[in-house]
Formats: sequence, structure tokens, C-alpha cells
Amino acid sequence: MRKLLTSPNAMSLSSTEQTIYQNALSFVADLSLNLMAVKVENHPDNFLNWCRELYRVCLHDVNRDLLEPAQEKPLKKLQDTLSNGVSACQLKMARVIPWPLYASFIQENTTLQALPERLRLLNYIGEIRGKNLSDMIDEDRLAYAGKHSSQHDISVYDFDVEWFAGTRGAKTFHQLLSSHPQAFDEALNNIPLTDDITFSHYQSFVNAYKAIFAVHAKGEKAPLSAATRLLAMRRPDQFIALNSNKIDTLTQGLGLVKLNNQSFDDYWHEMIASIRSTQWWRSEKPTDEAELQLWHHRAILIDLFLFADNSLAENSNYIRMRDKPKKIKIGIAKAVKRSKESAEAIVDKAFEADDIPEFILNMRSTIVNSVKDGKTVDQAITLMRNIFG
Repeated sequence: MRKLLTSPNAMSLSSTEQTIYQNALSFVADLSLNLMAVKVENHPDNFLNWCRELYRVCLHDVNRDLLEPAQEKPLKKLQDTLSNGVSACQLKMARVIPWPLYASFIQENTTLQALPERLRLLNYIGEIRGKNLSDMIDEDRLAYAGKHSSQHDISVYDFDVEWFAGTRGAKTFHQLLSSHPQAFDEALNNIPLTDDITFSHYQSFVNAYKAIFAVHAKGEKAPLSAATRLLAMRRPDQFIALNSNKIDTLTQGLGLVKLNNQSFDDYWHEMIASIRSTQWWRSEKPTDEAELQLWHHRAILIDLFLFADNSLAENSNYIRMRDKPKKIKIGIAKAVKRSKESAEAIVDKAFEADDIPEFILNMRSTIVNSVKDGKTVDQAITLMRNIFG
């Protein structure tokens, strides 16, 4: 263990990596006896794999029965520091690699980073991107804006709508989006759906976006994070979606000035400019179909260079809803009520499947009413199959 802990001294570390290493050592001091009891056979020769190995040791090899209560906090902080180190190293790599390596890294991390589910979200947004937010059903508008709800029927929304950047904590943003969707449409319409995005496009969006809060939110400041979610859904090839958990890691890993939730100018001039200068972002459109799908979402997929452990995919809201145990409730269960418009849209999307028989299609109104009253579309269709099939 001693050799593992001191090995970064022989590595050529960047200033960011050196800071992360020193931070890690500060937490190691409180855990030295516990760590020294662990036998280590893997001694990486680079900082990325060093962070991964020590993180693995902390997670699996440290005897937690011997930990004192006061040591739980430094152990957690050490793991957070090491995960941040993994992200920083991988983002540093992303700054210099060409498109084939960028795409290869994403594909290699398909399972760990829940790539299929992320792409299902992006493909779904791609289908509704041309619509105005004001014309969308509530579930679609929340999917676009990044807020999961129990109304997201997993039969249709087979993905977590909060991948990349959830916005459930932005309460004022969602209140305004619900009451003034047309204003957000006017802001987003400044961002072309195709071709290059210029600073003029972006600045026009920002001015309109900030004006919504200035006029309707009693001077409350407009949050950058929620704005980047809207931008990244509109143009996932051009923008990165931010949240409070990612912003420091991304700026550190990409070597940028520190951003906060009001750094609208730095988001464009620092973060987006940095992404646009990379070889992979400037690459020619690939011919391979799988790579082409990634290329069309290449900016937002920078997320896959952030640290992920085996629990990331399992923590998807979609997975948790799908695998939630069925409980038998005594009394009257509270149903998930939907508007008729939402129920009709959900049923019609389910009817697009190739295996829906004609007699089910003819029972659309009955199934719509069941979905409106709280059943999932799968439950409603299955019930009709069992009765009339």
C-alpha cells in the first residue's frame, strides 16, 4: 500500500492532478492504519489508473468493520476526490484525442455509462425537438427540460429524463416554464435547429431567457444550468448540459476558469469554445451509422468522460420505476391522473409498435380513459388483451 500511495511522486502530474493528489493524501492521513492493512498487487504507472485503483481499494478492500465512526467522512471524501481525479484525467484526454478515439471511448463505456438509455432519451427528444414547448404535453415538456415525474409512463418513456442534467431543483424555472412556455419558445427559437450556432444566436437566447425571470420572477436571477439543459436538448451537437454536481468537475478537467450558475458569458467563451477547438468536435461526419449517431450528439456526450461506477446505470429513475416491487395497498391507492391530451399522446405512441392487434387499435378511446385515470398504457392494453384477445 505504501508503494501505491507514494507512486504519483514519480509521475509527471499536471497542476490539476497534483492538487487532486495532495487533497487525496490529506484524507489518507486519517485512514492510514486501515489502508496499510490492505494488500495491494496492482501498481499503476499513470495517474488515471492510480485514482481508479485506490478508489477500488476504498470501495471493496478496506475493512469497514474496523472503521471508527469519525473515519467514515474522510473515507467518503477520499472516494469523492479520487472519482474527481478520474474525471479530470479522462476530460484531459478528451481535449486532445481525435474523433475515432472519442467514439471508441464512449462505446467502451456503453454499459457503465448507460449509453443505450441515454441515446433513447436523445432520440426521443429528437422526435419532438421541432415542436414548440407550448404545444407539448406536460410529460414531453418535462422530458425536454429534465425533470422526472411519476407521470412518465415507462411504457413510453423508457429512459430517465434527467440524464445529462436534471433540473428538478430549479423550482422557479419550472414554474415559469409551466405558466409561460411561449416565452421559452421565443428564447429557444434564437438557436437554429441546423447549421452552426454563433455567439449572436446564443446571446439572443440568453437575453430572452433572462428577460423571462426579470419580468415574471420578481428579479430572481435566471439559472445557467437550466438554460444549458434547454440548449443541449435543442442542439446536443453544440452544447453541454450543466448541473451543480458537474460544473466544477468539467471546468477543472477541461482546464477552464471556474464557472458558477450565473456565468453565461464564460459558458460560451470558455466551455463551448474549448469543446469547439477539439479534434473530435471538428471532425468530418463519420459514415458508420453507430458513430454517426454519437457524432450528432457529440457535445452533450462529453458526460461519458465523467467518472462512473457500477451503480450509475442502476440509479436511473426509469430503472427504479421499472423494477419497483408491486405493493398491495390497503385502502384507496392514489392514482396518477393525467390530462386527456397526455393520455391520448401516450396511447398513440404505444400504438406505433408493430405488434398491436387491430382490435386493440379499435379500443383506443377505452384505453385512453384508463390511462387518463392512472393506469400505465401497458396495463391498459394488457387488460384489453386478456378480456377480448
